[in-house]
Amino acid sequence: MASNSCSGVPKWEGKTRLFLCIFGLFLSFYALHVEISRERDPEYRAMCDLGDSVSCSKVFTSRWGRGFGLVQFFFAKDSVLNQPNSLLGIIFYTLQLALGQSVSSRAAFLLVLASWVSMAGSLYLAGVLAFILGDFCVVCVSTYVVNFLLLFTNLKRRTGLEAVKTKTG
Repeated sequence: MASNSCSGVPKWEGKTRLFLCIFGLFLSFYALHVEISRERDPEYRAMCDLGDSVSCSKVFTSRWGRGFGLVQFFFAKDSVLNQPNSLLGIIFYTLQLALGQSVSSRAAFLLVLASWVSMAGSLYLAGVLAFILGDFCVVCVSTYVVNFLLLFTNLKRRTGLEAVKTKTG
């Protein structure tokens, strides 16, 4: 990981990014597994299904579990564009890992931009979770925390790179 202190990237950033992205990938793959298992077997009970109002499988299989519940307004429900949110998470965390390898200011900008988009999605889905579904999803809330921590990490990276650019430029 690019964590050279001379580059302006904080020393802790590389290991933190790696941990957060691996944890985010784990959560996303688990969510995808739960959704697929529940679709195949409606009686399937996931480890994160702790009760009637604490059920991740209920959330993942709701309309908001695919395309943020919005894609189906523009495309057919079974459209290739209406993918599970967990698949979007897999793409996001993989992108965070890949872009995190570069110490360029463009990569830092893209990391921050992607993190702000993920935070908007997290806040939207947290609202749906609390106010529409009336559910608590441990996996979902964990991804919101990971997304917030990645935003913080990306902002620190960008600030560090800009400080070095200002000193040398």
